[in-house]
Amino acid sequence: MADQNNPPQSWRLRKHADYQRVYREGRRQSLPLMTYFFAARTIAPGQNAAAPGQDAETPRVGLTTGRVLGKAVERNRIKRRMRAVVRAHVHVLQGPIDVVLHPRRQILEAEFAAIERDVARAFAAVMRCTTHTDANATDANAEASAAAPPRPPRPRSERRLHAGQR
Repeated sequence: MADQNNPPQSWRLRKHADYQRVYREGRRQSLPLMTYFFAARTIAPGQNAAAPGQDAETPRVGLTTGRVLGKAVERNRIKRRMRAVVRAHVHVLQGPIDVVLHPRRQILEAEFAAIERDVARAFAAVMRCTTHTDANATDANAEASAAAPPRPPRPRSERRLHAGQR
């Protein structure tokens, strides 16, 4: 059994498809040191959405560090610091939710306490947003938008011209 100080490794978001789902279906919010994306996981009846060793009801957190953040040494340092902070605060997240943290370059010079503060704020905001959202209303909206037929493209004569186009 894992406690608050030693959570299981099941909090890690690992699959590329899961990251893409969070980017596509989730919400995006920004903080001074990072941008974060989050989406609730929906599990179809009879389907196991969790990877082996993971509970379908536990939250998962993923980290992204692209080459724009620096060379490998700097990116690895960012990931080590972010993982340490996430381990300390992952207990705040409840239920089947996926969060992706995307740090900014300023995180290299930031103090550890500032990183901790931003991750805590992000997790608290995620919980506020997910607890206020009614799951039934979300499902009804998703079904309604899925049932609506796509709009046909507008005729060329009605399209908006961008600057420099004639």
